[in-house]
Amino acid sequence: MTQKKPEKSAKAASATSEKPDSVRVISDNKRARHEYEVLEVIECGIALLGTEVKSMRQGLANLQDAHAKIEDGEMWLYSCYISPYDHGNRNNHEPDRKRRMLLHKEEIRKVKSKVQEKGLTLIPLKLYFKNNRVKIALGVCRGKKLHDKRDTIAKRDNQRQLDRLVKTRNR
Repeated sequence: MTQKKPEKSAKAASATSEKPDSVRVISDNKRARHEYEVLEVIECGIALLGTEVKSMRQGLANLQDAHAKIEDGEMWLYSCYISPYDHGNRNNHEPDRKRRMLLHKEEIRKVKSKVQEKGLTLIPLKLYFKNNRVKIALGVCRGKKLHDKRDTIAKRDNQRQLDRLVKTRNR
């Protein structure tokens, strides 16, 4: 007499499989995509204090004027404003301090070789939680000229008009 093992239900099978990466955006640098042409995006971690993470959970971070530099084989984030934690004590963090970004040495070396090209810079594009860890999307960017910005705006407007026409035609 052989016994059959009960088959797992679809719910139980999906619960044991890996969950997709949960991503929650803290801050998005929309101005960077307008001012710069993004050539490559790199995801990296960032070394933070506890009060900085708590403040970010409340959504109190700003990437507006932030930029990154490579110094002595390490990558640093400058001018990223993280508001002081409102329930913090005297050990609360400094809002505008420079913060170390977490990348492997080989990755830093590759980025450094790209940035040494004429006119390229490192601009943070997005700050987000990924599986409860703070990550930053860093763009290797080239500055846009005024006519490039106008072209981008014109293309976006044309695309909107086309989408509207297609939508009204399909009704």
